[in-house]
Amino acid sequence: MKVAEPTIERLVQYYRLLELLHEEGRRVVSSQEIGEMLSLKASQVRKDLSYFGEIGKRGVGYHVEKLYEHIKSILSTPRLWRIALVGVGRLGEALLGHKAFQSSKFKVLALFDVDPGKVGRSILGIPCYPIEKITDVLREQQVEILILTVPAAAAQGCVDRAVAAGTIRGILSFAQTAVIVPKSVLVYHVDIATELEKLLFFLKQLER
Repeated sequence: MKVAEPTIERLVQYYRLLELLHEEGRRVVSSQEIGEMLSLKASQVRKDLSYFGEIGKRGVGYHVEKLYEHIKSILSTPRLWRIALVGVGRLGEALLGHKAFQSSKFKVLALFDVDPGKVGRSILGIPCYPIEKITDVLREQQVEILILTVPAAAAQGCVDRAVAAGTIRGILSFAQTAVIVPKSVLVYHVDIATELEKLLFFLKQLER
């Protein structure tokens, strides 16, 4: 099934909201309520959720726990994803400290950096290795996902070493450059500067 990226982004929003409602003890929620809480149209919510199977009841709404578990099963397989992060600068450390990393879905097993003050230490309980050891460590730890927060000039070299481990399936890159990988590896770029420019563009349109 081919799913549009905006749909997946909204699905993640639904998941986060349902997780919160579930923790609050909420039993039922309607598409109208979901839409209001996420600034979406109720019709869009119903369309998105029905795309993955009809699990709500007209006039009743969605059972929070069932919908939460349903979306959880759609977003990722029920197993632990093994992750490594390359580049423990300000952005890398900020990501490690983010609540999103406190998840049962994945675990950061290794960090890599060139800073002698970080290499050989544990940062937030995660061992930090020198860049030169990427291939060996990723292979030993069977790491499948790489998060890249290094300068553009260092990105391709780090990726080449990571791919050489033979275990990497996906890369989440914050590096401001494109990287070349085998067809078997999926790369997702997070370009903060581009997202900011998009926001400024749309704000400008609203001023007209």
